[in-house]
Amino acid sequence: MKKIIAVPYENGKVFQHFGHSEKFKLYTTEDRLILSADEVSTNGSGHGLLAEFLNVHGVSVLICGGIGGGAKTALAQKGIELFPGVEGDADPRVQEYLNGMLAFNPDTHCDHHHGDHDCGSDHEHHCGGH
Repeated sequence: MKKIIAVPYENGKVFQHFGHSEKFKLYTTEDRLILSADEVSTNGSGHGLLAEFLNVHGVSVLICGGIGGGAKTALAQKGIELFPGVEGDADPRVQEYLNGMLAFNPDTHCDHHHGDHDCGSDHEHHCGGH
């Protein structure tokens, strides 16, 4: 069965601020194989629109770093399975997910919001596994 997995993406890595994701890498997978991977721009969508963006692209799984409660709710409403708290290179993390070996933290959240954004700003702070 084919499945599309999304990862917020920057310079080959899992981007750590979901609400500020400028692009995603979308992986089309079947069984434990990656059939294709494409980088897709979000065109500056915020976290609420990102859930719809992923839904429109047929995404059923999101692997990400830091993510706020509003984004988690929006993803759940779209039926997108969430694996937060992931860091490092994106491609191996997706393969680890497919092999049932992905290290993630379901309790990861980002609780420092700036305006309408969900996780991330120009301030220096990390938004991974709070």
